[in-house]
Amino acid sequence: MIDVKETLNAAGERMEMAAMYLEEQLSRVRAGRANVAILDGVRVNSYGSMVPLNQVANVSVPDARTIAIRPWDKKAIRDIEKAIMDSDVGITPENNGEIIRLGIPQPTEERRRELVKQCNKIGEKTKVEVRNARAETKEKLKKAIKDGLSEDNEKDAELELQKIHDKYIKKIDDLLDEKTKEIMTV
Repeated sequence: MIDVKETLNAAGERMEMAAMYLEEQLSRVRAGRANVAILDGVRVNSYGSMVPLNQVANVSVPDARTIAIRPWDKKAIRDIEKAIMDSDVGITPENNGEIIRLGIPQPTEERRRELVKQCNKIGEKTKVEVRNARAETKEKLKKAIKDGLSEDNEKDAELELQKIHDKYIKKIDDLLDEKTKEIMTV
């Protein structure tokens, strides 16, 4: 017989992971302000191995429209520049021999709408994951009736599962609304 509380906790944990994934993905969407998170996916060739950018350089935001990358090894500046150009960041780096600067352009109205659509797609995938977690847990609860779980306990567990589901769907909507406001603010 399954432990109802443990099953619900596992579903809640899976939904929480989906929400955390969404938060991370949204932080990488460029909204017109400098944010070092847009460089999280950039890998640099350093002494023959691919490492994250923040392991070969100090990445900072000196102002709202600039990201500064100061390599710890001056010889790595070309590799860092190449890694940024090859990535999907979409910004051309400028280097003065010591520091690389990324100027964040002000997005146009059309670009802002594209970014909102991109965020909504990521959000919809996350909602699907939350719904899948709910459906799979419901299935487990239905099977548990055959193993001796009472129907009343199963119905109570389903209600609790729905509350957990609703909480995470609301959290996802709130994250998307917040990001939409950030993107659309000029």
